[in-house]
Amino acid sequence: MALDADGFPVTRTPAGVVRAAAGVRDLAVLDARVSGCRACPRLVAWREEVAQVKRASFRDWDYWGRPVPGLGPADARIAVVGLAPAAHGGNRTGRVFTGDRSGDWIFAALWRAGLASQPTSTHVGDGLELADVRVAAAVRCAPPANAPTPEERDTCSPWLARELELLPRLRVIVVLGGFGWTALWPVLAAAGYELPRPRPAFGHGVEVELTGPRGPLTLLGSYHVSQQNTFTGRLTEPMLDAVLGRATELAGTIGGARTHPVDGPPRA
Repeated sequence: MALDADGFPVTRTPAGVVRAAAGVRDLAVLDARVSGCRACPRLVAWREEVAQVKRASFRDWDYWGRPVPGLGPADARIAVVGLAPAAHGGNRTGRVFTGDRSGDWIFAALWRAGLASQPTSTHVGDGLELADVRVAAAVRCAPPANAPTPEERDTCSPWLARELELLPRLRVIVVLGGFGWTALWPVLAAAGYELPRPRPAFGHGVEVELTGPRGPLTLLGSYHVSQQNTFTGRLTEPMLDAVLGRATELAGTIGGARTHPVDGPPRA
C-alpha cells in the first residue's frame, strides 16, 4: 500500500476502502489507514480547502485536513457514533469531536458519566484520557454544509464496520442523530447481527436490543450534540446524561474506571 508524504497508507477508491479495512488487525493500524483515505473526491477537496483557507480565529493553526480516526481504547464496552468531523473542529485538531461546541458537549457528558478524565477536549496533548468508551463518526471527513451524501456514507462504512469488530467487549452503541442511526444498520447487518424488521425509527432515548456473533448489543439513540439541538434546548445536559447513564448501566461500566491516554492522530 502506497504511503503519502506524511507516512499514511493511501486509499483512493471505495473498493480500496473495503480491502484496506478488511485486512486490519488492530485499532492503531486502522486509524492510520483511515487518516490516509482519499476515496471521496468532494470530501477530500473540501477538507483540504478548509485546512488552507482556515478560520480567522485559527489562522495560526496547522490544520489536520484529513479524515479523522476514532478515539478510545480497544477494550471499550461502549461506542459513541456521531455524524462527521466539523470543518474547524476535528478537521483542524485531528481528534474526533475536538475543538468545537459539539465536542464541548459530548466530552463533558462522558466526564460526568465517569468515562473521560476531564470535561474538555481542545487539542492533542491536552491531557484527555478515556475509559471503556470509543468515539467515532459515520463519515470521517468534514463535509460541506455538514451534510455527507449517501454515497459518501456508504464508501466510509467499512472503516466503521471494522472499528466495531475490533472492539471485542462492545456491548452498547450510543448513536448521535438520525444520520448515524441510518448508517449503522448495514454495518451491523454485515457483522452478522439479527436486525429487526421493520427497522426501528430513530428517536432520543430509543433502545434496541440485538443479538449477534459476540452476544447481545444494545443501540441507544440520542439527539446529536449539534449547536442546532443544544442551543434550542432540543437536547439538554440531563437528556444526554440519561442516555450515557443507561449505556454504562447496560455495559456494566463503573464510573471512574481506569483511563487510557489519548495521544492524538495516529502515525503509520
